[in-house]
Amino acid sequence: MALVRFTVLPLKGLLDLTEERLSLGKFGEDLAFKKIKGLGYKRIIRNYRCPLGEVDLIAIDGDTLVFIEVKTRKGRSLAYAKEAVNDKKRRQLSKVALFYMKSNKLNEVRARFDVVAVSLAGGDQQVEVIRNAFESAY
Repeated sequence: MALVRFTVLPLKGLLDLTEERLSLGKFGEDLAFKKIKGLGYKRIIRNYRCPLGEVDLIAIDGDTLVFIEVKTRKGRSLAYAKEAVNDKKRRQLSKVALFYMKSNKLNEVRARFDVVAVSLAGGDQQVEVIRNAFESAY
């Protein structure tokens, strides 16, 4: 019978990584919030959660309801952050958006999906808003 060995990782190390990731995400969301507010977006909801998932920001831009995903990357380019919204994430965001719209009787309201890419490379803070980043995907 073969002997199986397991490596036990210290819980503190895992928690530190999770806390660092959450802190980075919150920092990026704060920068994104300031950016879209500066662009004139109104009535911004942060971290909307429902049984189907969550979306980082929901706002109004003119007559359009906007669901916004924020992607923050440290030490990487804006392009890398933009590419982080894959097909699986698009489907999940689409379901959350539909849930939000149905729950709030907003079926006839125009909606779109924006992505805010945040790059924190070399002490630089770059924030880019990609309007209408993708179509609804179920």
